[in-house]
Amino acid sequence: MDITTPITEETTASLQVGDTVSLSGYILCGRDAVLPRVLKMIEHGTIGNMGIDLRGQVIFHTAVSPAGVGPTSSNKLEIERSIGPLSKAGVKMHLGKGALHKETISELEKYNAVYAVIPPVTALLKAKTTEERVLAFPELGMEALYLIKVDRYPAIIGAAHGRCIYE
Repeated sequence: MDITTPITEETTASLQVGDTVSLSGYILCGRDAVLPRVLKMIEHGTIGNMGIDLRGQVIFHTAVSPAGVGPTSSNKLEIERSIGPLSKAGVKMHLGKGALHKETISELEKYNAVYAVIPPVTALLKAKTTEERVLAFPELGMEALYLIKVDRYPAIIGAAHGRCIYE
C-alpha cells in the first residue's frame, strides 16, 4: 500500500500486521537522545513552536548521518516509553526495528497508531531521502530531531490493533 504523510485515521485503521507499505512525504526522525525532550515539549505545550503538527505524523527511530538513515531498536527504554505519548499526541506510525512490549502494543491500539519495521538498509534509505533539516536540538548532532522528506520508504506493519508480528 502506498501511503503519503500525513496519515489519516482511516488509513491507520485499515493497516494490518504483516502489510507491506511504501511511505512518501515528510517524516520525523528521532531516537533515545531526543524523544524525551520532545515529550517534554508536548507536556509544556511548546511542540507547535517547531511549526509541525504531530497529527498524522510518522516518526522514524533513527539518527540522520552522512551515511544515511537506518532503524535503531525501538524497544530501547527512552524510545519505547515515547510511543504511547507520541501516539496520543497524534503520531500515527512509528518506524524502527525489534519487538515491542505488550503494553506498548496496547497503547498503539488505544490511539489508532501502528508500528512498522524497517529492515536495516541504510544505503537504500539514503537514496530515498530527498530532503533533511534539523528541527530542534542541533547540539545532539545526528541524533537531533530531524524532518526528512522521503520517497517510497519500504516498511512492514509490525504492530496494529493489539496484535504484533513477533507473536
